[in-house]
Amino acid sequence: MVTAAIIILNYNGRRHLEQFLPGVVQHSQGYEVIVADNCSTDDSIDYLKTNFPDLRIIRLHENGGYSKGYNQALKEVDAMYYVLLNSDVEVTENWIDPVLQLMEKDEEVAAVQPKILSYSQKTHFEYAGAAGGFIDKLGYPFCRGRIFQHLEEDQGQYDDNCQIFWATGACLFVRSEIFHSTGGLDEDFFAHMEEIDLCWRINNAGKKVMYCGQSAVYHVGGGTLSKSNPRKTFLNFKNGLAMLVKNLPLKHLFIYLLFRVFLDWVACLKFFIFDSPRDGVAILKAHWQFFFQFSLYYKKRKSIPVKPIHHHIVYKKLIVFDHFVQRKTKFSELEM
Repeated sequence: MVTAAIIILNYNGRRHLEQFLPGVVQHSQGYEVIVADNCSTDDSIDYLKTNFPDLRIIRLHENGGYSKGYNQALKEVDAMYYVLLNSDVEVTENWIDPVLQLMEKDEEVAAVQPKILSYSQKTHFEYAGAAGGFIDKLGYPFCRGRIFQHLEEDQGQYDDNCQIFWATGACLFVRSEIFHSTGGLDEDFFAHMEEIDLCWRINNAGKKVMYCGQSAVYHVGGGTLSKSNPRKTFLNFKNGLAMLVKNLPLKHLFIYLLFRVFLDWVACLKFFIFDSPRDGVAILKAHWQFFFQFSLYYKKRKSIPVKPIHHHIVYKKLIVFDHFVQRKTKFSELEM
């Protein structure tokens, strides 16, 4: 068993492999680097065989999305720590060791993310993870360094190590034992929000999710689905509701769910009137499929511990109200 294995899930990402894989290999000496190919139809495999003949490739037979792709690939990886790394991430010279040192010091730490900065604007945090993820009581995700679409400049304000609620799937360090014992990634999610769902289960199991400010990577974002893609809107809204059904304590579930559905409809109306009608349609489709599959997600509650998490990693207020009404744009303005 190796100490850590870096697993890059690739789907038609030849351009990202060509741009970022050499840096991953260069800065991951002493650790195993693996590419799991999600049944790509481009020339990704040929590129890897020609340019990285010694690199291990796990070839999957269908595109099951982020969740199923990683679940299948990780069954074939024997390592103490998994590092799930997006193909559109530029790593830095010392990106692994600070994270592993943090995990080695505390066996209760199950998952960690580094600082996620924007590849296109390297002075600022990137949307997918920033300096560590949190949720409010309705399950809306936000980050230190990113609240909805507002991204903070990195001025060293998040160079610490701290406990968070969720770690981004763009660069996720996780103990292999915990990954499998908590059920892995939910394959019904396909992609988007699945890492938050996994981290919620990790928290419910009494383990910690952490942020490591001494490690940094740069993320392009939108490598498979662009930020404006209605498919992404559909998955985010459907999976956001499914996550509540799976993980909220029963005494809060239905009232919080109704409130969340109402706010989704407000967002849908906003899309139709001011932004993109296609995204509005995507929300309606997301709700239709969610309610059609409600029993599926509700049954999953039986296989996982569902309990309230009473500490600072869950925001007790409504991030939607604080941001859109009170105009709070920075994490430091929130009363955590």
